[in-house]
Amino acid sequence: MRQTPERCQISEIHPLRRVLILLMEEMNAMPEKRETYAVEIAGVHRELPLFEIKPGLRIAILNILGDTDLVQACARSLAEKLKQVEYDVLVTAESKSIPLAHALSVVTGKPYVILRKSYKPYMGNALQAETLSITTGQPQTLFLDEKDRRLMEGKRVVILDDVISTGSTLQGIRLLMSKAGARVTAEAAIFTEGERAKWSDVISLGHLPVFSD
Repeated sequence: MRQTPERCQISEIHPLRRVLILLMEEMNAMPEKRETYAVEIAGVHRELPLFEIKPGLRIAILNILGDTDLVQACARSLAEKLKQVEYDVLVTAESKSIPLAHALSVVTGKPYVILRKSYKPYMGNALQAETLSITTGQPQTLFLDEKDRRLMEGKRVVILDDVISTGSTLQGIRLLMSKAGARVTAEAAIFTEGERAKWSDVISLGHLPVFSD
């Protein structure tokens, strides 16, 4: 195998020093060790990494993408909590909540709709509403695909999210549901975040604090 100039130079160094250099390269390539916040969700333990979203303010990041055990456990627990709610369709915004919406749809037998964050030509005469992303602090637009507009009309809806924090996404989804002629009967999430009292009406499995320095 042909060596790069950097590797050729390393191979000419004393063997012990070469090992030290390679070890240093591996250490530099290792991800930063972050402080975490421990949670128990639906009987599953996870350590959520803390990320700074603005100076002096950190939040615990729940990323369910690829975490099949957690997603399925949360879907079962939320399905139990939603048994007393009358609804026809689950609605969420892309993308981290998509696995949860799918798993909950399988457990409950209810269809689900994904609101998109960018418009594609095949989405036709889509409805749209603007919201604000807590992670980026930037405005973002939610789109309801033309094909899903027909599904939503006259239906009772449960809005679903992984974490409900500022309520901006909820507001955007509510607006889209109103435009589509649907009625929101409940809002559900794995976690609420921030002011606990603010989310007393949300069906959730737990609550996350925010961390200020």
